[in-house]
Amino acid sequence: MSDRIRDLLAEITRLEDELEHTLHEQQEHVLFRIEGTRVRFEKRIHDAHRLLKVGLVRWLLSSSLRSILSAPFIYSLGVPLLVLDGWLWMYQAVCFPLYRMPKVRRAAYIVIDRHQLAYLNSIEKLNCAYCGYGNGLLAYAREIAARTEQYWCPIKHARRVLGAHRRQADFLDFGDSEDYPARARAYRRALRDEPS
Repeated sequence: MSDRIRDLLAEITRLEDELEHTLHEQQEHVLFRIEGTRVRFEKRIHDAHRLLKVGLVRWLLSSSLRSILSAPFIYSLGVPLLVLDGWLWMYQAVCFPLYRMPKVRRAAYIVIDRHQLAYLNSIEKLNCAYCGYGNGLLAYAREIAARTEQYWCPIKHARRVLGAHRRQADFLDFGDSEDYPARARAYRRALRDEPS
């Protein structure tokens, strides 16, 4: 990998860290704190949120027919998501110890906390929990797949890949066959040394 690419990757990482810090500072102005898995708002903010809540009947009556008709299709995806979740657990439980790789922490990816917002009604809370689970599960799956790819095939693609995972930038260049077996083993060692 060229020095220019390394520099760009370092700059991207620095900007991501800066963005996370700025977002965290912005959240402090919303006046909440996290206690374990609970989010606590100041009483006046919590009370203001409760006043904004739209009742369930009024919310349903104001929903579009398209939204109501699509709900069964959206929620039917929950079944394959649950199956995927189970298979990911089993895959990691069997394969990662065999590869001596640290497991991906599911809780770091699947975050369900928006149901604690007092301005959401029960359907909105369910929708938020579902989206948090689905998107978190897919991010969790992606990291498991990315670690697997680093272990078995740490080679970049010849063509540009939209939304490539963050590990791929460090992979070997397509067609760079010089001492491939030894370099592939180095990727495996690096993966084993990662904190879980």
